[in-house]
Amino acid sequence: MVIMTLEDIGLTLGDTLIFQNVTQGIEDTDRIGVVGVNGTGKSTLLRIAAGKMEPDNGNVIVRNGLRIAYLPQDPEYDPEKEILDNVVRDIVQEEEFWNVSGEAEALLQTLGIPDVHQKWKTLSGGQKKRAALAAALLTPSDLLILDEPTNHLDHEMIEYLQARLESYKGAVLMVTHDRYFLDEVTSVIWEIDRAGVYAYAGNYEKYLEMKQSRMDFALAAERKMAAIYKQDLAWMMRGARARSTKQKAHIQRFEALRDREKIVEERRLLIESLPSRMGNKTIEVENISKSYGDRCLFRDFTYTFRKNDRIGFIGPNGCGKSTLLKILTGRIQPDTGSVEIGQTIAIGCFDQTNESLDPKALVIDEVKDIAEYIRTSDGLISASAMCEQFLFDKKKQYTPVEKLSGGEKRRLHMLRVLMGAPNVLILDEPTNDLDIPTLQILENYLDHFSGIVIVVSHDRYFLDRVAGRIFSFEGDGLLHQSEGGYEEYLLHRDMDSSEAVPDKETSGRRTGRPGNTEEQTGAGQRPRERKRRQLSFSQQREYDSLEEVIDALTGKSRELELQMQDASADYLKLQELSEEKEKTDEELDAKIERFLELQELLESLQNDNMKD
Repeated sequence: MVIMTLEDIGLTLGDTLIFQNVTQGIEDTDRIGVVGVNGTGKSTLLRIAAGKMEPDNGNVIVRNGLRIAYLPQDPEYDPEKEILDNVVRDIVQEEEFWNVSGEAEALLQTLGIPDVHQKWKTLSGGQKKRAALAAALLTPSDLLILDEPTNHLDHEMIEYLQARLESYKGAVLMVTHDRYFLDEVTSVIWEIDRAGVYAYAGNYEKYLEMKQSRMDFALAAERKMAAIYKQDLAWMMRGARARSTKQKAHIQRFEALRDREKIVEERRLLIESLPSRMGNKTIEVENISKSYGDRCLFRDFTYTFRKNDRIGFIGPNGCGKSTLLKILTGRIQPDTGSVEIGQTIAIGCFDQTNESLDPKALVIDEVKDIAEYIRTSDGLISASAMCEQFLFDKKKQYTPVEKLSGGEKRRLHMLRVLMGAPNVLILDEPTNDLDIPTLQILENYLDHFSGIVIVVSHDRYFLDRVAGRIFSFEGDGLLHQSEGGYEEYLLHRDMDSSEAVPDKETSGRRTGRPGNTEEQTGAGQRPRERKRRQLSFSQQREYDSLEEVIDALTGKSRELELQMQDASADYLKLQELSEEKEKTDEELDAKIERFLELQELLESLQNDNMKD
């Protein structure tokens, strides 16, 4: 049953067209995820659906009696009221307050807010967002509209929200950049692109497949129209005249093809930056500890960062992750221990604020303020070209920073960090407010980044994509080490849960996590659901790419063999080609062996899943 229809919605903000002729419907069981580049109108679309903003034209048609709960991107509540009052009194009648307050208090504590009687103004930005999420979840509704609900949630909170939404009886319309969350929760994806909204049935993974098919079809049609236009252009240049109805129609077709909105295949430059030279000494951490009052955040952490390390730090909100990053960058000092930074180390820090941005400056000037050019393996790239790679087109580059959306400011902040050509990147919650296309650009950049990457993130997909080693805060003051990304960390955790507790005296040197004794987990805790066995993210990505690599190497080997036949009379050239072919064949054999190894592992895992 359709509960809401957006009918022919149009909206222009300033001189920017946001929506044009948008028509979409929401059914009572839909789980809709809205995706698109920052600044295209995702939050604006949610505000229109929630009745908080009127479009320039078109209508929002709702079913009679439809109840809507809305979580805005930046929630506003009475700063002088207690948290519990703000969360509960706006959603229930006075006589029902005490009936709901108990559930609200429990939910707030689950979301990391233990003292519900403190004033709203004492909360951090992240706590305010989590409290507003509690209010939205508690509001009786048929349609739940959520703008970035996973921001500021740790892994356990995200899993809780995921389970809650899966059991929710109404429809959900949300914006989130958490790709795993989109995969698990959504049944429909709305993509905002060029002032239109395109609907795809299925979760995020299915959307990617369907979008690629749509783009392939559109590009094929574009190539056909370009060929027709080329023929018509030649006809027009020969002096076409509208002497007959047929010729008039031909000229009209030419004009329509000439004025069409052309579809251009996206080609993203792989930017392999050349960071500052890194000497032998990197960052050496020796037995550092940090406490606030009686609360120990972490203790006895020792680690020497190696060149090209990809380290992820995870743990619940407030456990000390950001504090640790500040110690690594020298902004605060540890209580005990030391951090030594090599003389050649150049740190680029992407934190959770955009304070370094001048709101009155132009985007291009903010980037040029860091560097006019960045040196890559392919030569110099200008600040303007880097802006374009990070989705700031020529027009946007001359926009004042204060006119940018929150996500666009985060993207600009990230670009400024990278333009500094650091050899150590420290990323504190980089996925908050960054759209998925920007995250993909960042991930590709990190693939080719020659230096150390240290990241704090609650984004499971990003950690799987980037991290090669995880340190987790477990509540015992120690940092527990696990090799691989987030999926491997979960595997180690599940494996260790059935074993004895490891020796706690070795911090930063352990693989896996302590076993879950009754004392650690609490009596009567629900056992963790058995996880489906599958290739790790990095293994799956490698497996998916190997077939194409093998085909390319096979073709190269054949081409070299043909060149050797042609060069049979040139001994030096023949020897050079022979050596190159030998290396190519060796690489080909290694890739085939690895492909067969992963294929055998995949089949084994699939058989295990069938047995389960």
